[in-house]
Amino acid sequence: MAADRTRTAIITAAERLYAERGFADVTMRDIVAAADVNLAAVNYHFGSKDELIAELFVTRSIATNRERLRELKAAEEAGNGRATAQEIFAALVGPTLRGCLGEAKQRSDAARFMIRASIESVPPIRKIKNREVDHLKRFAAALRRTLPDHDPADIFWALHFALAMAHQTIRDTERLTRMSDGLCDLDNVQAIIDRVVSVALMALTGKPARAKARA
Repeated sequence: MAADRTRTAIITAAERLYAERGFADVTMRDIVAAADVNLAAVNYHFGSKDELIAELFVTRSIATNRERLRELKAAEEAGNGRATAQEIFAALVGPTLRGCLGEAKQRSDAARFMIRASIESVPPIRKIKNREVDHLKRFAAALRRTLPDHDPADIFWALHFALAMAHQTIRDTERLTRMSDGLCDLDNVQAIIDRVVSVALMALTGKPARAKARA
């Protein structure tokens, strides 16, 4: 139990510090001081700074990917095995955008850590992103079932564009706010999801998405 508490203290302190200051400016000694543990404990549980960053990123990414796949599965079950392209894109980008945007979420250490991970290209995170693509292939397979006549390459490009739009929105919220003089509402996360989905769908099918009516 003591080992578990030490590990949790290290993870909590590291996530907060990385969220506040970025990856380059935080040292292992900073984390040790914030977690009130000794350096040997950090080395024992994680081995290195890169391994600690990787574990934090994987932990947060797993939660996001599970939510993505849950939404995809629900949409496919509701459609007797086939979700609409709009629903597939929404399941892909929705959990990421909801996890990082919105007035309440943006203040959390978890959201700010993932925003940092999107902004700062550090080797351990870049390596994981380039390696862990199996869950994204499930979205490609879903789109191929829904749009069997489309070129598979176009489907992968559309997924890539959707992810790029979502991550760029997360990275550059301040610039978008200033550029639009506040016209772009970054607290209305569902509206942002709808916009990203609409553009991704147009890129793939040439037709704009029609947002579902909401009560």
